[in-house]
Amino acid sequence: MVLDVEKLPLEGPGGLFDVLCGVPEPRKARGLRHKIQSVLAAAVCATLAGARSMTAIAEWAAEQSGETLTRLGSKRGTLPSERTFRRALHLVDVGEVDRRTGQWMGQQQQQLRAGAGLAIDGKTVRGSRNADGKALHLLSAITHGEGTVVAQVAVDAKTNEIARVEPLSKDLDIKGAVVTADALLTQKEIARHVVQDKGADYAFTVKDNRPTLRQDIETLQLDAFPPSGHAGR
Repeated sequence: MVLDVEKLPLEGPGGLFDVLCGVPEPRKARGLRHKIQSVLAAAVCATLAGARSMTAIAEWAAEQSGETLTRLGSKRGTLPSERTFRRALHLVDVGEVDRRTGQWMGQQQQQLRAGAGLAIDGKTVRGSRNADGKALHLLSAITHGEGTVVAQVAVDAKTNEIARVEPLSKDLDIKGAVVTADALLTQKEIARHVVQDKGADYAFTVKDNRPTLRQDIETLQLDAFPPSGHAGR
């Protein structure tokens, strides 16, 4: 993919670099040549351009002009090495970076406006391993159309996707959006959270994991029904 960095709001209030300035520096100050915000901004842009490895991120940075690297926060207009990317991304608070960049991407694309679709979906990351040696499983909030991941949380062995929906949406402003999910997440508490806590709507699928609900729908010959049974709603 080719990413036109010049079209991205990187500088100034609300720019990517400004958003990343809130991420704490995890490295010792001595000997640092690149601010953590500069390293992260380059890594985010490289990822948006299709980079899927540390090597690919470093290669993307190496292809950028000194002017572009300066816009990404590099004082000298020089690029971080692959080793710098690896060290910084290993030490940084990944959850904080993910939260900030997810919100920034959602704001830039204006995907969470009224009526926009937001899918909640869980996937196991191939080739990954957590502390227990098992593959990492993530629950993500993904915009319809563009497919932008605006938030994601890990789902460890001690919990499940259902319990991670509220933490996933905690910092998302999705008022007026339509949340979609597969049958696993068709749960009364999740529907209540989406409507009452977040001010959004939902479109959930009912399958055999909710046999009583499915039978009620078939008996009443409904194609769809609202989240509340109260009169007038």
